[in-house]
Amino acid sequence: MDINGQQLEATGRVIAVLPLRNGTSAAGTAWASQDYVIEYSEPTAQYPRRLNFNIFGSDKIQQYSALLQVGNTVKISFDIDAREYQGRWFTSIRAWKVEAAGAAVPNAAAAATAQPMAPGVAPQPIQQASAPAQPASDETSDLPF
Repeated sequence: MDINGQQLEATGRVIAVLPLRNGTSAAGTAWASQDYVIEYSEPTAQYPRRLNFNIFGSDKIQQYSALLQVGNTVKISFDIDAREYQGRWFTSIRAWKVEAAGAAVPNAAAAATAQPMAPGVAPQPIQQASAPAQPASDETSDLPF
């Protein structure tokens, strides 16, 4: 994702489809908007990140509804905009194009469960790293408390 004059894109797995919102504008025009959440990984990030975006317009919502199902991996192109309402500022991320992504986004948890198993072998739980050893006395700790 790059903001400096580049097209903004993200590829991730859809983890939530939020309820459709619709209404009528002050001018009498009907509108519809739906929010979605994808989870994606960046090479420099330790944990997956999430991105909440919306699609505006019933025609676009219907056009992309088959792709934007929980579990699907998609590539979205979007714009970021901010607006002021009653002295408060709100940022929106509005997708203007959605495509199916060819390969799943790398995710440590998904990779651990996606490895092939030999027939008759049960998957083993992932072992957690043990906590670091505590110093023998408080004098060796560099914590201020």
